[in-house]
Amino acid sequence: MASRRPKQEIGTYIGVISDTHGLLRPEAVDALAGSHLILHAGDIGKPEVLQGLAAIAPTIAVRGNNDKDTWAKTIPDQETVEIAGVSIHLLHILQELAFDPKEKGVRVVITGHSHKPSIEEQDGVLFLNPGSAGPRRFKLPIAIAQLRLNGTSVDAKIVELEV
Repeated sequence: MASRRPKQEIGTYIGVISDTHGLLRPEAVDALAGSHLILHAGDIGKPEVLQGLAAIAPTIAVRGNNDKDTWAKTIPDQETVEIAGVSIHLLHILQELAFDPKEKGVRVVITGHSHKPSIEEQDGVLFLNPGSAGPRRFKLPIAIAQLRLNGTSVDAKIVELEV
């Protein structure tokens, strides 16, 4: 796992998105405005989605199980980044997490895949799934997440998009 260290200040606001499946909704763009960084947890769908996100803020993405085209081959399956002193691990499918995040010093694990937004803390590790911001699946909400890092404090919230 490579580690990138974007230079961010305390009070960092991170937009978290997943499962766009080629659709970057204007509501998602609006909800992500003001982010210092955007993390995409896979099933991007098209490179234009990443280009649109990069127009808002620097963007780090991982490949999802549906990102199989040539453009996606350079995108990693998993990525660990350190932002404002907080280690964040990004992957698409939670079941593919092959290590104990607490043992590795990871404070936040971000996943996608299920399209179900969730925030859960386990043994000092925050598990965040922003849900899907792409085409609606079943009756699940269309959502993104916001992650705020402030010193050692990590706060997350789900933002349902009105579409």
